[in-house]
Amino acid sequence: MTGTPPSTTARPPIRRSVPVGPGATTPARTAARTTPRTPLPRPVVDTPPQAPAGRTPVSSLPAPRPSWEIRPVTPDAREIAGSTYVVRPGDTLSVVADRSGAGSEAIARANNLTPPYVIRAGQTLIIPAGRFHMVRSGESGIAIARAYGVPWSRIVEANGLTEPFVLRAGQRILIPGTPMGAPASTAAERAAAFTLDVDDILTGGEPALATNQAPARPSPTPRRVLPPTAVVAAPPRLNSGFAWPVEGRIMKRFGAGSSGERNDGIKIAVPTGTPIKATADGVVAYVGDGIAALGGLVIVKHGGSWTSVYGHASKLLVQRGQSVKRGQTLALSGQTGFADRPELHFELRRGRTPVDPLSQLPSR
Repeated sequence: MTGTPPSTTARPPIRRSVPVGPGATTPARTAARTTPRTPLPRPVVDTPPQAPAGRTPVSSLPAPRPSWEIRPVTPDAREIAGSTYVVRPGDTLSVVADRSGAGSEAIARANNLTPPYVIRAGQTLIIPAGRFHMVRSGESGIAIARAYGVPWSRIVEANGLTEPFVLRAGQRILIPGTPMGAPASTAAERAAAFTLDVDDILTGGEPALATNQAPARPSPTPRRVLPPTAVVAAPPRLNSGFAWPVEGRIMKRFGAGSSGERNDGIKIAVPTGTPIKATADGVVAYVGDGIAALGGLVIVKHGGSWTSVYGHASKLLVQRGQSVKRGQTLALSGQTGFADRPELHFELRRGRTPVDPLSQLPSR
């Protein structure tokens, strides 16, 4: 998993605007981290951040709250001691997992098993030690990580999770962190230890599916609201390059800033209310203001593992699960989140890796 930036509470320093002329290819990057939210009693539920003083609040179409707010998680992971298990006649890997309490994927990794994970009677398997959480239907990676106060990126790495990062009900996932015998933290402390970023939404925002449940199909219009318990459908194949989401001056570039902050996109100065256009065909994966620094936020998944991110919007005009076309208006620009001026924060990611947007957009 791509590394995530340290949580920051201070707003980045204001930079002088940098006009970008035709053929310019210099990149830009912006931090997309939240400050810890006020913790709630167990079970823990995220609450939308309040707009900073003087900022325009974000408006959006009526829609359910994200799955990680609606479906909280009880941190009831089972601590499993390392051991061995001798396979019995008729055993499968899932049966061994049920009997041992460890995750089947973790057992497979510990024993170098590969799909279809065939085991034989009399075989001795290593049962890895650790805290294993049983995933329930509708639970998301974000809700699980917040319940334990562990970065979702660490859970992804500990479990070797890969795209499309959709959990299954009944799956046991390893929770890294507090060793056996360590003092238990409170729900408030765990909530305060968790922060939300774009990568979390991309890899941990979808609800766990039941074993026989399939992802929802994309909706072509915002009239159909996708339930938070449904997984966003895979986007269509990307058949074009990327288009500029707005026309304006580049105010911050991709890459490390002078003060060392991580910038995962570019900031483009535009008047408040400017239409923000989809950079390519895709499916809306997120709409909301759950990342305080970015304010009004739309995330669109495209084919070929590409994702585009649009932040600081004042009005959100699409809904999660909706199919969108290149050039379609997703939102109206604003000065929400930690924006110092009316602007658009724009990112492109390939998989989980931020990519310089100016290396992909046409020259102006």
